[in-house]
Amino acid sequence: MTGTRLALLAAAGSAVLLIAALGFQAAGYAPCELCILQRWPHVVAVVIGALIWLTGWVRPLSVLGMAAVAVAMGLAIYHTGVEIGWWPGPSQCSGGVTDFAKMSLKDLTAKLKTAPVVRCDEVVWRFVGLSMASWNAILSAGLAAIWGMAARAGRSSI
Repeated sequence: MTGTRLALLAAAGSAVLLIAALGFQAAGYAPCELCILQRWPHVVAVVIGALIWLTGWVRPLSVLGMAAVAVAMGLAIYHTGVEIGWWPGPSQCSGGVTDFAKMSLKDLTAKLKTAPVVRCDEVVWRFVGLSMASWNAILSAGLAAIWGMAARAGRSSI
């Protein structure tokens, strides 16, 4: 397979992940802050795929595409660790309030009113025992490999 085709395949893979994420959201699975953050590198990868299609600059842009999905993979691994409890997540989406006893009722009520509805440390959907963040990490790793193959293949015609 040519470098151009591999790059377009990788970009299409990111587009499919974005469409799936939006589909889950439309089905009622509201995303947490980390979920949304993981989408942006895939948006970048799709844009890079479009630039490759328009310019034919496979090698340099494929390296950027690989970096973009590697960032998505890193964020997804971080999110998976938060879900499993290996490390704490951002306070704004992982509970944030740790000592209720020291808070006044007024402060607690104010904190609860501003708390996000969707928590980053709770898994809302699993497939084969893995969360959406875990699947994003696995699929992003595969996309990074495809971007890497595209970079190695260099400039080729479709």
